[in-house]
Amino acid sequence: MDFSQAIPTFVITLREGVEAALVVGIVLACLDKSNRSELNKWVYGGVAAGIAGSVLIGAFLSTVLGRVQYAVPALQGVIKPSLGVLFGGVAVIMLSWMLIWMTQQARSLKSNVEGSIQDALADSEEASISIFSLVCIAVLREGFETVLFLFSNLQQTAASISGVVAGLIGAFAIGVGLFKFGVKINLRLFFQVMGIFLLLIIAGLVVSIFKNLDAAFAALSVLNRPNIDLCISTQSCILGPLVWDASTVLPDKQFPGILLKTLLGYRDHIYLLQVIVYVAFLVGIGGRYLRSLNIIGQKATQKKTQPVES
Repeated sequence: MDFSQAIPTFVITLREGVEAALVVGIVLACLDKSNRSELNKWVYGGVAAGIAGSVLIGAFLSTVLGRVQYAVPALQGVIKPSLGVLFGGVAVIMLSWMLIWMTQQARSLKSNVEGSIQDALADSEEASISIFSLVCIAVLREGFETVLFLFSNLQQTAASISGVVAGLIGAFAIGVGLFKFGVKINLRLFFQVMGIFLLLIIAGLVVSIFKNLDAAFAALSVLNRPNIDLCISTQSCILGPLVWDASTVLPDKQFPGILLKTLLGYRDHIYLLQVIVYVAFLVGIGGRYLRSLNIIGQKATQKKTQPVES
């Protein structure tokens, strides 16, 4: 089993799982503080429903994916990479948005969740449904992002699934440690480190998207060769000239190249357009993410250094 494929799914599931665990932990703490522990069962029900919903989404996508790939055998060479582009593109957009949004909302997460819980408890008749919905949506949102990433490369191997399971176990352990046993964890540092890893994993996914896009154009070009040639380059179809070939020195299917491919988006063959989009992603999305970290750090520093009025 190639456990390198488990690393990206582990990182994403662990990070997304900890976010969901924080919401669940805050909700349980609020209910305990408000002496409404009888509503805990709705919290656990929301967690179960969110996980079940994520699994059902994965099963649905797997069924649709299988049927689409074999619906038109002559177009399999076009359909498979096109689906990789579709799932990969949606995964990049959602994961990038959540990475930046969660960083910006981190300081207000607790107050926002507590405010929602207090509003729910104010209406005793609808409190259970509101709490169930809040938790279910939080878990389902994180689970959906993980499912999208899992399907972005169209290869749901045993290793990638094991990464998901390990990530869920890790997130559960962190949640229990924080809220049950009072374990002290620097969550700000945790999310920063995991965010950097996630950023690099998404950047590698961007490179894969364009590889699939090139494969789709090449397949279309073969199908339409009597009419039009869609390829604009001799070394690739739409990616331009080859700028990097390290297949004999550091192949990306063997260690340590496969580890660098998993964590940093490394490829032993890189074409010009892939280099451009990789750098553009890191500069654009990566730069915005790092700026958001600095903003949060500055706000935290200002809060600590503000003089206390007497």
